Amino acid sequence: MTIAEHPATPGSVDLALQQVARFPRLRYMGSKFRLAKPLAEVFAAAGGGTAVDAFSGSGVVSYLLKAQGFRVVSNDFLAFPTAIAEAVVVNQGVRLGDELVARIAGEPLDDRDFIASTFDGLYFDADDRRFLDSAWSHIDLLDGAERALAISALVLSAARKQPRGVFTFTDSSRYDDGRRDLRLSLREHFALRAAEYDAAVFDRGAGHAAHCGDVAELAVESPSLVYLDPPYAPPSDDADYMKRYHFLQGLATYWRGQEIMPETKTKKIAKRFTPFAYRRTVEAALERTFEQFAEAGTIVLSYSSNSVPDAQTIEALLRRVKPSVEVLPVAHSYSFGTHAAATRRAVSEYIFVAR
Repeated sequence: MTIAEHPATPGSVDLALQQVARFPRLRYMGSKFRLAKPLAEVFAAAGGGTAVDAFSGSGVVSYLLKAQGFRVVSNDFLAFPTAIAEAVVVNQGVRLGDELVARIAGEPLDDRDFIASTFDGLYFDADDRRFLDSAWSHIDLLDGAERALAISALVLSAARKQPRGVFTFTDSSRYDDGRRDLRLSLREHFALRAAEYDAAVFDRGAGHAAHCGDVAELAVESPSLVYLDPPYAPPSDDADYMKRYHFLQGLATYWRGQEIMPETKTKKIAKRFTPFAYRRTVEAALERTFEQFAEAGTIVLSYSSNSVPDAQTIEALLRRVKPSVEVLPVAHSYSFGTHAAATRRAVSEYIFVAR
């Protein structure tokens, strides 16, 4: 039985995980790709019709929920996770195809040079930067699922080409470990990543939605399941996603509506405050979010043991809105970077299940 033939009811963990294996992996801080199996088991036990993925990030959990038969509402405050959700969660059957991919990767339709000039000397060579401008000359003529797929493939291309997948440094040669991804041009990457996204498209029925905005503004009436994977506030520093992925955010929007900070070496986009990223504000933010989704059938929260607040505090906050709270620790290793010398830290990834 294929995933498309499977009844549209939550469950069938093995079939869902087979589908998730096709998901194009984006290097993303806190991605839950490696935790798909325990999450799928929790979701299957919870059951229900509508699932909210309130901090969709890499998109893999929204994709998993769709594969399990939930009607998914995906949300993130960044634009490129929203494009990914539109491409492979909301979209049921549209694909780019070889002909359209070749057009996007072909000659430019105009003489735009925003990326080539703004990021001169940064991240990619001149040919790659010109390609990004050229690709957008075609993407601007697309809409709907085709546009979302093209943006997602372009974002994934840039993330794969950039060492470590983050844009917090200007000397990429420091992290050049010889991987093939670093040798391919962005034009070559785009053809490969577009094919990956086309292969990831599957039909699970209509009714899915993707939103780009603050979780506090997300209104879904009595969902069966709410999955929360907010930024994990570290004991020191912050969990600033815009700082790490500003280029991907800009690329997904062609920097429209984004405020570039010209004085920064990396040409960062101005930070958008989120209370989840800081130890002094995260506890109150979690409490408000739990109250916001108190009417959901089940609240599932991912959180890390090396973050604040601690598991006991989170459990106590959840018990204010749900009578039953189960805490499932899952051994997990986070990699700080993707290069060969990257350090890894073993932690417990807590899965809180509140009913």
